[in-house]
Amino acid sequence: MIDHSKAIAAFDIAISTAKGADEAFAALQTLTEATVGTRLFTYMTVDMQAELARRAYTSDPKNYPTSGTKPIHYDSWFDIVHKERRYFVANTIADIAKVFPDYELIDSLGCQSVVNMPVVIGDELVGTVNMLDVDGYYTPERVQMIHDVLAVPAKLAALVAARS
Repeated sequence: MIDHSKAIAAFDIAISTAKGADEAFAALQTLTEATVGTRLFTYMTVDMQAELARRAYTSDPKNYPTSGTKPIHYDSWFDIVHKERRYFVANTIADIAKVFPDYELIDSLGCQSVVNMPVVIGDELVGTVNMLDVDGYYTPERVQMIHDVLAVPAKLAALVAARS
């Protein structure tokens, strides 16, 4: 087993002093990069009453800005992430293209694999952590590491962000 204690300790310090969504999600991004690895990292909030998702944080503001919202689509991705509250994993650009209309942009950034991790608090899906990397990157072992190392910190980051 890989020792992530230093990365978790650094996250603890960063989240303890974080003020607002940007600092909270930047702390989570740093933890993700130090443990699992990611080329592109975003956090999307979910408003099911309005049926809208909003990018609240991004590691690439040029290509994936935080402005604006997009409607929630009821498709296979929605069923996996929202209804079943499971991680969506795609390890090829062909699989990404089946659910994300911006797959060409994703591919152009050198990303051909993705994990979307639902963030559930109080039995409500409040957002998703989205990690993208090279083709085949998110192996079952890495997905398990995401669950083991990032699931609780993601909830904490979402709660800190919601306070702002």
